[in-house]
Amino acid sequence: MHADFDPAPHATSAEARTATVADDFAGDRLDRFLAVAFADLSRSRLQQLVRAGQVRINGTVVSDPKHKVVAGATVSLVVPPAAPAEPEPETIPLTVLHEDNHIIVIDKPAGLVVHPAPGHASGTLVNALLAHCGDSLSGIGGVRRPGIVHRLDKDTSGVMVVAKTDQAHAALSQQFADHGRTGPLERVYTALVWGLLPTLRGTIDQPIERATHNREKMTVTREGRGRVAITHYEVDGHFWGDGTRGGGVEPIGSFIRCRLETGRTHQIRVHMAHIGHPLLGDQLYGRGFRTKDSLLDSDARAALQSLGRQALHASRLGFAHPASGEFMCFESAPPDDLARLVAALPATRPKR
Repeated sequence: MHADFDPAPHATSAEARTATVADDFAGDRLDRFLAVAFADLSRSRLQQLVRAGQVRINGTVVSDPKHKVVAGATVSLVVPPAAPAEPEPETIPLTVLHEDNHIIVIDKPAGLVVHPAPGHASGTLVNALLAHCGDSLSGIGGVRRPGIVHRLDKDTSGVMVVAKTDQAHAALSQQFADHGRTGPLERVYTALVWGLLPTLRGTIDQPIERATHNREKMTVTREGRGRVAITHYEVDGHFWGDGTRGGGVEPIGSFIRCRLETGRTHQIRVHMAHIGHPLLGDQLYGRGFRTKDSLLDSDARAALQSLGRQALHASRLGFAHPASGEFMCFESAPPDDLARLVAALPATRPKR
């Protein structure tokens, strides 16, 4: 197979590419052949271009991605320039842990929404990345925008990776869809929860769906409904309350690490609340535990009030680089507000 094209990622005009079908690809679907010939574009993007009439075989437009190619045929592809992004670039400070031509890894602060949505049309991570990355974004699905492959809740801090090219977006999306079952993907969170968990290590395997009574919430549902959700946890320590308020006899909460085997909306928050150990400060899933705040001493109560959010932080993210395949791992220390809460809680390490 021979391909002739200029892979310049920031072309401002339509880009013409050609490839010749080798004997090995005779009888293959057109979209499969294109995915090999032009591997820097995702298969879904190539299918869009085929249906849009941007592909010719021996000079004739072919708009069916399932069309069978024949050996020796000349396939021409026209790639329009990436359309301007709809969200506006905004200069918002970012903590960048790593950046190259393919990806950017950031340490997201709490309070930053990842993607524009109703009620958050601006001031989001996407707006910030459009300004920060500028022309280094080559276009995801034909639009010059960052490729969001996973999200953190608005009030959850920590490590995120974002794709800058179509190829990187496709490769990272595949890793996250696989949930690390056959690849190196690793996602670890630190959290503070109320109560003592039944074991120092455990797994919560409960499907999750959107709650019918409150569309902002997710909920555990019965088997056969919702989406598979699996959270592994490990207890790192326990903390005590104010002895004068009845909280000094035994621990009232736990420091935990959670490793996600799936990545559902609010997964850790929903799973921990489901087993009776909601996160400290979680106003959505831990409202019934707010009276436990009174068991903390004055410094810890003040730190929790100052936190003003769920005590959850994405502390570690590992994945294979979408271009080189090299394993990369990034870690983030808890931000100051969460670190102050941890420091204010009298704690011990569990015996293992």
